[in-house]
Amino acid sequence: MIKGLKAVHQLKDESVLEAWLFRILHNCWRDHFRLQHPSADIEHAMELPAPGKTPEEVRAESELIGRVRRAVAALPMGQRQVVSLVDLEELSYTEAAEALAIPIGTVMSRLCRARQALRVLLQDTPASVHRLNPKARNGQ
Repeated sequence: MIKGLKAVHQLKDESVLEAWLFRILHNCWRDHFRLQHPSADIEHAMELPAPGKTPEEVRAESELIGRVRRAVAALPMGQRQVVSLVDLEELSYTEAAEALAIPIGTVMSRLCRARQALRVLLQDTPASVHRLNPKARNGQ
């Protein structure tokens, strides 16, 4: 936010404010992890069980969350970024394209390929994550 506030004079169109801020955040994130070891795990968050769930439900949910995270982590970086912005952060294709400084067609094609890969990964056994991205096997 500090970087955004310092550079607010560079924002030419207020209608793209959210995408502009995500672009700044994306660049900060990339710079931070560029300095880290390339195999740094960025998914440290743990899901807390909802009240009233049985231990079996909590375990099943935890396994599903872990499986989805591993599948997303197995995607190439560009596809992970687009899935995160469009499906998780609920940005429009235009906003995601602006945030990543790529054409909207690239957003659409990466998102299509990412969703197809996730569908395959989540239908197959957990070992299928390693078929899509051999580096995932070594934690890279």
